[in-house]
Amino acid sequence: MKTILLTLVFISSFFAFSQTATNIEGSNYKFTKVYHLDATPVQSQGKTGTCWSFSGLSFFESELIRKGNKTPDALSEMFVVRKSYENKADKFIRMDGKINFGEGGAFHDIPWVIKNYGIVPYDVYNGLNGNESYDHAEFFEVLNGSVQGLLKYMSSSSNGISSNWKPAVSGILDAYVGKDIKEFEWKGKKYTPQSYAASIGLTMDDYVSLTSFTNHAPYAKCQLAIPDNYNWGDSYNVGLDDLMATVSNALANGYTVAWGADVSEKGFSFKNGIALVPEDPSTIQVSGKDNRNYNDAGADRNSNAFLSPTKEVSVTPELRQKGYDNKTTTDDHGMHIVGMYKDQNGTNYLLVKNSWGTGNYPKGYLYVSEQYFRLKTINIYLNKGGISSDLKKKINLN
Repeated sequence: MKTILLTLVFISSFFAFSQTATNIEGSNYKFTKVYHLDATPVQSQGKTGTCWSFSGLSFFESELIRKGNKTPDALSEMFVVRKSYENKADKFIRMDGKINFGEGGAFHDIPWVIKNYGIVPYDVYNGLNGNESYDHAEFFEVLNGSVQGLLKYMSSSSNGISSNWKPAVSGILDAYVGKDIKEFEWKGKKYTPQSYAASIGLTMDDYVSLTSFTNHAPYAKCQLAIPDNYNWGDSYNVGLDDLMATVSNALANGYTVAWGADVSEKGFSFKNGIALVPEDPSTIQVSGKDNRNYNDAGADRNSNAFLSPTKEVSVTPELRQKGYDNKTTTDDHGMHIVGMYKDQNGTNYLLVKNSWGTGNYPKGYLYVSEQYFRLKTINIYLNKGGISSDLKKKINLN
Protein backbone atom coordinates (compact mmCIF):
# COMPACT_ATOMS: atom_id res chain seq x y z
CA MET A 1 0.00 0.00 0.00
CA LYS A 2 1.33 3.42 -0.94
CA THR A 3 0.92 4.86 2.57
CA ILE A 4 3.55 2.44 3.94
CA LEU A 5 5.89 3.17 1.04
CA LEU A 6 5.51 6.90 1.56
CA THR A 7 6.49 6.55 5.20
CA LEU A 8 9.63 4.60 4.29
CA VAL A 9 10.59 7.03 1.55
CA PHE A 10 9.98 9.95 3.91
CA ILE A 11 12.43 8.48 6.43
CA SER A 12 15.10 7.85 3.80
CA SER A 13 14.66 11.23 2.10
CA PHE A 14 14.89 13.07 5.42
CA PHE A 15 18.29 11.57 6.18
CA ALA A 16 19.53 12.26 2.63
CA PHE A 17 20.03 15.89 3.67
CA SER A 18 22.68 16.38 6.33
CA GLN A 19 24.20 19.51 7.84
CA THR A 20 26.11 20.10 4.58
CA ALA A 21 25.06 19.24 1.05
CA THR A 22 25.62 20.07 -2.60
CA ASN A 23 23.36 20.44 -5.61
CA ILE A 24 24.76 17.79 -7.96
CA GLU A 25 27.60 15.30 -8.05
CA GLY A 26 30.84 17.03 -8.98
CA SER A 27 29.61 20.47 -7.91
CA ASN A 28 31.79 22.79 -5.87
CA TYR A 29 28.81 24.25 -4.01
CA LYS A 30 28.87 23.53 -0.29
CA PHE A 31 25.52 24.24 1.33
CA THR A 32 25.22 24.44 5.11
CA LYS A 33 21.85 23.97 6.75
CA VAL A 34 20.15 26.95 8.37
CA TYR A 35 16.62 25.49 8.53
CA HIS A 36 15.28 22.21 7.21
CA LEU A 37 11.67 21.28 7.94
CA ASP A 38 9.87 17.98 7.48
CA ALA A 39 8.02 17.14 4.27
CA THR A 40 6.32 14.12 2.79
CA PRO A 41 8.03 12.27 -0.11
CA VAL A 42 8.51 13.88 -3.51
CA GLN A 43 5.75 12.99 -5.98
CA SER A 44 5.52 13.25 -9.75
CA GLN A 45 2.74 15.21 -11.42
CA GLY A 46 3.54 13.30 -14.60
CA LYS A 47 2.42 14.84 -17.88
CA THR A 48 -0.07 17.24 -16.35
CA GLY A 49 -0.30 20.95 -15.62
CA THR A 50 -1.45 20.34 -12.06
CA CYS A 51 1.68 21.39 -10.14
CA TRP A 52 -0.42 23.72 -7.98
CA SER A 53 -2.29 20.73 -6.51
CA PHE A 54 0.85 18.66 -5.90
CA SER A 55 2.83 21.50 -4.32
CA GLY A 56 -0.16 22.86 -2.42
CA LEU A 57 -1.03 19.49 -0.89
CA SER A 58 2.65 18.88 -0.10
CA PHE A 59 2.51 22.16 1.82
CA PHE A 60 -0.63 21.11 3.70
CA GLU A 61 0.92 17.71 4.50
CA SER A 62 3.85 19.57 6.07
CA GLU A 63 1.32 21.57 8.04
CA LEU A 64 -0.07 18.29 9.39
CA ILE A 65 3.46 17.26 10.38
CA ARG A 66 4.02 20.63 12.09
CA LYS A 67 0.81 20.13 14.04
CA GLY A 68 2.05 16.81 15.41
CA ASN A 69 1.06 14.14 12.87
CA LYS A 70 4.49 12.75 11.99
CA THR A 71 3.14 10.31 9.39
CA PRO A 72 0.20 12.11 7.78
CA ASP A 73 -1.90 10.49 5.09
CA ALA A 74 -0.91 11.40 1.57
CA LEU A 75 -3.76 13.58 0.32
CA SER A 76 -5.40 13.18 -3.08
CA GLU A 77 -4.18 15.67 -5.65
CA MET A 78 -6.65 14.42 -8.22
CA PHE A 79 -9.67 14.82 -5.95
CA VAL A 80 -8.72 18.51 -5.75
CA VAL A 81 -8.13 18.63 -9.51
CA ARG A 82 -11.49 17.02 -10.26
CA LYS A 83 -13.46 19.42 -8.07
CA SER A 84 -11.51 22.36 -9.44
CA TYR A 85 -12.36 21.37 -13.02
CA GLU A 86 -16.04 21.28 -12.10
CA ASN A 87 -15.69 24.79 -10.69
CA LYS A 88 -13.67 26.03 -13.67
CA ALA A 89 -16.22 24.71 -16.15
CA ASP A 90 -19.06 26.39 -14.27
CA LYS A 91 -17.26 29.75 -14.18
CA PHE A 92 -16.12 29.47 -17.79
CA ILE A 93 -19.68 29.05 -19.02
CA ARG A 94 -21.10 31.70 -16.69
CA MET A 95 -18.43 34.14 -17.95
CA ASP A 96 -19.17 33.30 -21.61
CA GLY A 97 -15.64 31.99 -22.03
CA LYS A 98 -14.02 35.26 -20.95
CA ILE A 99 -11.82 33.58 -18.32
CA ASN A 100 -9.11 30.96 -18.54
CA PHE A 101 -9.99 27.28 -18.78
CA GLY A 102 -6.75 25.37 -18.36
CA GLU A 103 -4.87 22.78 -16.35
CA GLY A 104 -3.30 25.37 -14.07
CA GLY A 105 -4.58 26.72 -10.81
CA ALA A 106 -3.57 28.58 -7.66
CA PHE A 107 -2.80 27.54 -4.10
CA HIS A 108 -6.06 29.04 -2.82
CA ASP A 109 -7.99 26.60 -5.03
CA ILE A 110 -7.17 23.87 -2.52
CA PRO A 111 -8.84 25.58 0.48
CA TRP A 112 -11.77 26.35 -1.82
CA VAL A 113 -12.16 22.64 -2.59
CA ILE A 114 -11.69 21.56 1.03
CA LYS A 115 -14.21 24.10 2.31
CA ASN A 116 -16.82 23.17 -0.30
CA TYR A 117 -16.22 19.45 -0.87
CA GLY A 118 -13.69 18.16 1.65
CA ILE A 119 -10.63 16.04 0.86
CA VAL A 120 -9.75 12.33 0.72
CA PRO A 121 -6.54 10.30 1.11
CA TYR A 122 -4.52 9.50 -2.00
CA ASP A 123 -5.08 5.79 -1.50
CA VAL A 124 -8.84 6.36 -1.69
CA TYR A 125 -8.71 8.44 -4.89
CA ASN A 126 -5.41 8.42 -6.77
CA GLY A 127 -6.90 9.55 -10.08
CA LEU A 128 -4.67 7.20 -12.08
CA ASN A 129 -7.66 5.17 -13.27
CA GLY A 130 -5.56 2.08 -13.88
CA ASN A 131 -2.54 3.88 -15.34
CA GLU A 132 0.95 3.80 -13.82
CA SER A 133 1.54 7.55 -14.14
CA TYR A 134 -0.38 10.74 -14.86
CA ASP A 135 -0.85 11.86 -18.46
CA HIS A 136 -3.60 14.41 -19.00
CA ALA A 137 -2.89 15.27 -22.64
CA GLU A 138 -5.91 13.45 -24.10
CA PHE A 139 -8.01 14.06 -21.00
CA PHE A 140 -7.65 17.82 -21.17
CA GLU A 141 -8.30 17.95 -24.92
CA VAL A 142 -11.58 16.09 -24.43
CA LEU A 143 -12.59 18.16 -21.42
CA ASN A 144 -11.64 21.45 -23.05
CA GLY A 145 -13.42 20.43 -26.24
CA SER A 146 -16.62 19.87 -24.30
CA VAL A 147 -16.74 23.34 -22.71
CA GLN A 148 -15.56 25.05 -25.91
CA GLY A 149 -18.25 23.22 -27.85
CA LEU A 150 -20.89 24.31 -25.35
CA LEU A 151 -19.63 27.88 -25.62
CA LYS A 152 -19.99 27.71 -29.39
CA TYR A 153 -23.49 26.31 -29.07
CA MET A 154 -24.44 29.10 -26.65
CA SER A 155 -23.53 31.73 -29.23
CA SER A 156 -26.00 30.28 -31.75
CA SER A 157 -28.81 29.14 -29.47
CA SER A 158 -31.86 31.28 -28.81
CA ASN A 159 -33.21 28.85 -26.22
CA GLY A 160 -30.34 28.88 -23.75
CA ILE A 161 -28.58 25.73 -22.64
CA SER A 162 -29.92 22.62 -20.92
CA SER A 163 -28.85 21.30 -17.53
CA ASN A 164 -27.33 18.23 -19.18
CA TRP A 165 -23.92 19.72 -19.76
CA LYS A 166 -22.75 19.39 -16.14
CA PRO A 167 -23.41 15.63 -15.96
CA ALA A 168 -21.62 15.38 -19.33
CA VAL A 169 -18.53 17.10 -17.88
CA SER A 170 -18.77 14.87 -14.83
CA GLY A 171 -18.83 11.84 -17.13
CA ILE A 172 -15.56 12.93 -18.73
CA LEU A 173 -14.00 13.35 -15.30
CA ASP A 174 -15.29 9.91 -14.30
CA ALA A 175 -13.74 8.37 -17.39
CA TYR A 176 -10.28 9.92 -16.98
CA VAL A 177 -9.69 10.34 -13.23
CA GLY A 178 -12.31 8.05 -11.68
CA LYS A 179 -15.82 8.32 -10.32
CA ASP A 180 -16.49 10.96 -7.71
CA ILE A 181 -16.14 9.97 -4.06
CA LYS A 182 -19.14 10.46 -1.79
CA GLU A 183 -18.37 8.01 1.02
CA PHE A 184 -15.41 5.79 1.82
CA GLU A 185 -13.89 3.63 4.52
CA TRP A 186 -10.43 4.48 5.80
CA LYS A 187 -8.52 2.76 8.61
CA GLY A 188 -11.64 1.13 9.94
CA LYS A 189 -13.85 4.23 9.90
CA LYS A 190 -16.45 5.51 7.46
CA TYR A 191 -16.07 9.03 6.12
CA THR A 192 -17.41 11.50 3.63
CA PRO A 193 -14.82 13.83 2.09
CA GLN A 194 -16.19 16.57 4.36
CA SER A 195 -15.96 14.53 7.56
CA TYR A 196 -12.45 13.35 6.66
CA ALA A 197 -11.37 16.96 6.07
CA ALA A 198 -12.71 17.88 9.50
CA SER A 199 -10.85 14.95 11.08
CA ILE A 200 -7.37 16.00 9.96
CA GLY A 201 -7.55 19.25 11.89
CA LEU A 202 -6.61 22.00 9.42
CA THR A 203 -8.44 25.34 9.39
CA MET A 204 -8.49 26.74 5.88
CA ASP A 205 -8.93 30.35 7.05
CA ASP A 206 -5.44 30.18 8.59
CA TYR A 207 -3.74 30.48 5.19
CA VAL A 208 -2.94 33.54 3.10
CA SER A 209 -1.12 34.58 -0.06
CA LEU A 210 1.55 37.29 -0.19
CA THR A 211 2.98 38.96 -3.27
CA SER A 212 5.08 42.03 -4.10
CA PHE A 213 4.39 44.17 -7.17
CA THR A 214 4.31 47.95 -7.49
CA ASN A 215 1.28 48.04 -9.81
CA HIS A 216 -0.84 47.28 -6.74
CA ALA A 217 -1.31 49.42 -3.64
CA PRO A 218 1.29 48.63 -0.97
CA TYR A 219 0.29 46.66 2.12
CA ALA A 220 -3.23 46.09 0.84
CA LYS A 221 -5.15 43.20 -0.68
CA CYS A 222 -4.95 42.71 -4.44
CA GLN A 223 -5.91 40.14 -7.02
CA LEU A 224 -3.02 38.93 -9.13
CA ALA A 225 -3.87 39.39 -12.81
CA ILE A 226 -2.69 35.97 -13.94
CA PRO A 227 -4.73 33.49 -16.01
CA ASP A 228 -4.68 30.73 -13.40
CA ASN A 229 -6.25 33.01 -10.79
CA TYR A 230 -9.65 32.11 -12.24
CA ASN A 231 -11.03 31.82 -8.70
CA TRP A 232 -10.16 35.49 -8.09
CA GLY A 233 -8.26 34.84 -4.89
CA ASP A 234 -6.72 37.70 -2.90
CA SER A 235 -3.07 38.29 -2.05
CA TYR A 236 -1.54 40.80 0.34
CA ASN A 237 0.86 43.07 -1.54
CA VAL A 238 3.99 43.68 0.57
CA GLY A 239 7.49 45.05 0.03
CA LEU A 240 10.08 42.83 -1.62
CA ASP A 241 12.22 42.73 1.52
CA ASP A 242 9.08 41.79 3.48
CA LEU A 243 8.46 38.89 1.12
CA MET A 244 11.93 37.43 1.64
CA ALA A 245 11.88 38.15 5.37
CA THR A 246 8.54 36.36 5.68
CA VAL A 247 9.97 33.17 4.21
CA SER A 248 12.92 33.36 6.63
CA ASN A 249 10.64 34.08 9.58
CA ALA A 250 8.30 31.25 8.65
CA LEU A 251 11.08 28.67 8.30
CA ALA A 252 12.69 29.83 11.55
CA ASN A 253 9.40 29.21 13.34
CA GLY A 254 8.65 25.82 11.83
CA TYR A 255 6.35 26.83 8.94
CA THR A 256 6.99 25.74 5.36
CA VAL A 257 5.87 27.90 2.43
CA ALA A 258 4.15 27.16 -0.90
CA TRP A 259 5.86 29.05 -3.74
CA GLY A 260 4.50 30.18 -7.11
CA ALA A 261 7.23 31.24 -9.55
CA ASP A 262 8.58 31.64 -13.05
CA VAL A 263 10.76 28.62 -13.90
CA SER A 264 11.34 29.37 -17.58
CA GLU A 265 14.56 31.31 -16.88
CA LYS A 266 17.97 30.18 -18.07
CA GLY A 267 19.15 30.12 -14.48
CA PHE A 268 16.50 27.62 -13.33
CA SER A 269 18.08 24.19 -13.79
CA PHE A 270 16.26 21.33 -12.13
CA LYS A 271 18.69 18.83 -13.65
CA ASN A 272 21.50 20.63 -11.84
CA GLY A 273 19.43 21.09 -8.70
CA ILE A 274 19.85 24.86 -8.59
CA ALA A 275 18.28 28.19 -9.62
CA LEU A 276 20.14 31.50 -9.69
CA VAL A 277 20.51 34.80 -11.56
CA PRO A 278 24.12 35.16 -12.82
CA GLU A 279 25.33 38.66 -13.64
CA ASP A 280 26.37 37.32 -17.03
CA PRO A 281 23.48 35.16 -18.33
CA SER A 282 25.48 34.37 -21.50
CA THR A 283 27.46 31.86 -19.45
CA ILE A 284 24.38 29.59 -19.51
CA GLN A 285 23.92 27.52 -22.65
CA VAL A 286 20.41 26.22 -23.36
CA SER A 287 19.48 23.43 -25.76
CA GLY A 288 16.03 22.03 -26.36
CA LYS A 289 12.72 23.46 -25.13
CA ASP A 290 10.79 23.52 -21.91
CA ASN A 291 7.56 21.58 -21.72
CA ARG A 292 4.45 23.72 -22.28
CA ASN A 293 3.08 22.84 -18.85
CA TYR A 294 6.44 22.91 -17.04
CA ASN A 295 5.97 19.40 -15.74
CA ASP A 296 9.48 18.07 -16.23
CA ALA A 297 13.09 19.26 -16.16
CA GLY A 298 12.70 20.73 -19.65
CA ALA A 299 15.51 22.12 -21.76
CA ASP A 300 19.14 21.30 -20.98
CA ARG A 301 20.92 24.16 -19.26
CA ASN A 302 24.68 24.08 -18.82
CA SER A 303 26.97 26.57 -17.09
CA ASN A 304 29.88 26.75 -14.67
CA ALA A 305 27.52 28.84 -12.54
CA PHE A 306 25.65 25.62 -11.72
CA LEU A 307 28.85 24.06 -10.40
CA SER A 308 30.64 26.90 -8.60
CA PRO A 309 29.34 30.00 -6.77
CA THR A 310 29.06 32.98 -9.09
CA LYS A 311 28.23 36.65 -8.76
CA GLU A 312 24.52 37.32 -9.17
CA VAL A 313 22.35 40.26 -10.16
CA SER A 314 21.25 42.36 -7.20
CA VAL A 315 17.48 42.35 -7.63
CA THR A 316 15.57 45.57 -6.86
CA PRO A 317 11.80 46.07 -6.76
CA GLU A 318 12.14 48.02 -10.03
CA LEU A 319 13.92 45.17 -11.80
CA ARG A 320 11.39 42.68 -10.47
CA GLN A 321 8.47 44.84 -11.63
CA LYS A 322 9.98 45.29 -15.09
CA GLY A 323 9.96 41.52 -15.63
CA TYR A 324 6.35 41.27 -14.49
CA ASP A 325 5.25 44.17 -16.70
CA ASN A 326 7.03 43.05 -19.87
CA LYS A 327 5.87 39.42 -19.37
CA THR A 328 9.35 37.92 -18.99
CA THR A 329 8.20 36.92 -15.50
CA THR A 330 5.21 34.64 -15.85
CA ASP A 331 3.19 32.34 -13.61
CA ASP A 332 4.68 28.97 -14.53
CA HIS A 333 4.94 26.58 -11.64
CA GLY A 334 4.06 25.83 -8.01
CA MET A 335 6.63 24.36 -5.58
CA HIS A 336 7.17 23.94 -1.84
CA ILE A 337 9.86 25.70 0.22
CA VAL A 338 10.99 23.49 3.10
CA GLY A 339 14.34 24.91 4.17
CA MET A 340 17.16 27.42 3.90
CA TYR A 341 20.87 26.76 3.37
CA LYS A 342 23.93 28.98 2.91
CA ASP A 343 26.71 28.36 0.43
CA GLN A 344 30.40 28.74 1.31
CA ASN A 345 30.20 32.47 0.51
CA GLY A 346 27.28 33.08 2.87
CA THR A 347 24.65 33.38 0.10
CA ASN A 348 21.16 32.25 1.13
CA TYR A 349 19.48 29.47 -0.85
CA LEU A 350 15.99 28.13 -0.31
CA LEU A 351 15.55 24.37 -0.33
CA VAL A 352 12.62 23.71 -2.65
CA LYS A 353 10.65 20.50 -3.05
CA ASN A 354 9.41 19.98 -6.60
CA SER A 355 6.83 17.62 -8.15
CA TRP A 356 8.84 16.34 -11.11
CA GLY A 357 9.90 13.07 -9.52
CA THR A 358 13.28 12.25 -7.99
CA GLY A 359 15.52 12.11 -11.05
CA ASN A 360 17.98 14.89 -10.20
CA TYR A 361 20.76 14.70 -7.62
CA PRO A 362 18.96 16.23 -4.62
CA LYS A 363 16.25 13.63 -5.31
CA GLY A 364 13.48 15.96 -6.41
CA TYR A 365 14.70 19.07 -4.57
CA LEU A 366 16.68 22.09 -5.71
CA TYR A 367 18.48 25.06 -4.16
CA VAL A 368 17.06 28.46 -5.15
CA SER A 369 19.17 31.55 -4.54
CA GLU A 370 17.72 34.52 -2.70
CA GLN A 371 18.16 36.69 -5.79
CA TYR A 372 16.24 34.23 -7.97
CA PHE A 373 13.45 34.19 -5.40
CA ARG A 374 13.36 38.00 -5.34
CA LEU A 375 13.24 38.26 -9.11
CA LYS A 376 10.91 35.45 -10.12
CA THR A 377 8.42 34.88 -7.32
CA ILE A 378 4.77 35.35 -8.24
CA ASN A 379 3.43 34.70 -4.74
CA ILE A 380 3.92 32.70 -1.57
CA TYR A 381 1.25 30.92 0.43
CA LEU A 382 1.57 30.13 4.11
CA ASN A 383 0.02 29.87 7.54
CA LYS A 384 -0.63 33.26 9.13
CA GLY A 385 1.44 32.07 12.09
CA GLY A 386 4.57 32.29 9.93
CA ILE A 387 4.13 36.03 9.34
CA SER A 388 5.77 38.49 11.77
CA SER A 389 3.55 40.57 14.04
CA ASP A 390 4.92 43.79 12.52
CA LEU A 391 3.93 42.76 8.99
CA LYS A 392 0.53 41.57 10.18
CA LYS A 393 -0.10 45.05 11.55
CA LYS A 394 0.98 46.64 8.26
CA ILE A 395 -1.46 44.58 6.23
CA ASN A 396 -4.19 44.57 8.90
CA LEU A 397 -4.17 40.79 9.18
CA ASN A 398 -5.70 39.25 12.29
